[in-house]
Amino acid sequence: MLYQVYPPSEDLQDFIKCFWTLEDEPVQQPVTQRVVPDGCMEMIFHYGDLYRQHFADGSTILQPRSFIFGQITNYIEISPTGRSGIVAARFHPEGLAPFLNVPAAKLENKAFSLVEVLGEKAMYLESQVLNSGSNTERMKIIEAFLLCYLSEPATIDEVTKNCVDVIFKSQGQLDVSELAGKMNINRRNIERRFTTAIGMSPKQLSRAVRLQSTIRMLEAQNFTSLTSLAYENGYYDQAHFIRDFKEFTGMSPKSFFADNLMYASLFATAQ
Repeated sequence: MLYQVYPPSEDLQDFIKCFWTLEDEPVQQPVTQRVVPDGCMEMIFHYGDLYRQHFADGSTILQPRSFIFGQITNYIEISPTGRSGIVAARFHPEGLAPFLNVPAAKLENKAFSLVEVLGEKAMYLESQVLNSGSNTERMKIIEAFLLCYLSEPATIDEVTKNCVDVIFKSQGQLDVSELAGKMNINRRNIERRFTTAIGMSPKQLSRAVRLQSTIRMLEAQNFTSLTSLAYENGYYDQAHFIRDFKEFTGMSPKSFFADNLMYASLFATAQ
């Protein structure tokens, strides 16, 4: 497996957290991997074989060739169908909003084709990206497409961006009232802005950020016990931590650590 992360151009740093690429050869028995919330939305292109998304009722769908994946509010499960070839832009939580023609809240937990989200002009973008011969060129094409939008009036909501920055700096450990007080903004105002720009509430984003902080500590084995891990990440106690962890991942920390950290790292914690 070849997984690489790239910084965006300076003009897009306020919008895009990073680009990432993934290439891997097909395996005889593909493993279903679990991806958990991180508060970011993505624009993804499969120039290799498609991925399959699995649902709790046992049904599955093939993801589109190119798509936007909005906020993950619970875990999702995916598996490759052959050779992996992916290039993706991971946006800051509020970074995709200026490029959307649908509310961010409508894009939860599913891959929506670029045409559904961006309109007919996305067909040309998909064609250019998929017919390109290198990931370097693919990322340049994506950036050029996005930069066309920046001449239009829609821009980042600075209030929302500042609130998001505070949530990440606190590793999701501020509640909404504390956030509102720190930013000197009405709580309802913050919640309305988050729903519009990010597609999740400040509380949901804080919980996702705290979960990712916990996963990074799990991955680094930077803890002495589940109790210490819980307190370090602002949970009331070990029971609260395990309950919250299971709600987002569908399994215990021990099971998740054993089976899912690889794809959690690739798809949900790229820095």
